[in-house]
Amino acid sequence: MSALQERPPCPRPPGAPRWVALFHRPARADSWTVGAESPYRAPVLYAVGNMTRTLRARGDEVTVALWGPKDGAWHLFDTPDAAETPVPATPSGQPASAPAEPAGLTERMTGRRHQVLLAGLSKAGLHALGPEDDEAVRALADRLDEPTVRRVAHWLSVAGR
Repeated sequence: MSALQERPPCPRPPGAPRWVALFHRPARADSWTVGAESPYRAPVLYAVGNMTRTLRARGDEVTVALWGPKDGAWHLFDTPDAAETPVPATPSGQPASAPAEPAGLTERMTGRRHQVLLAGLSKAGLHALGPEDDEAVRALADRLDEPTVRRVAHWLSVAGR
């Protein structure tokens, strides 16, 4: 039996067809919630993978339904189970530690974190940054997640008042 047949009935999203991921957690009655939506499939699949891993890491059971456009109408697509998806092998033959993020999304998010940190430093009164400072900001942007970067920028802006 496929995952598509085992899941509880999933309502079709309202509006024009686009990519929509709906999540259902058995612990929360018979409700489906929108987890991600976009005109493009890749960002929705990326979000599905991250949200599914997060919920399962917390011990929650989750069912995902992926709706998208097909021939101009809504279509319910089968979604791979994130826990059962094989980890891709690296060229050396060893399994990769995590699935690769789309390159454009990774670059955009790193650039965004870099901008947030620079804005925080500017609000703190540090306007003339040297090459070493810029390298330190880039290292932070590469290693920190979005909420942590925002928190650091907040601290810097408060310090500059």
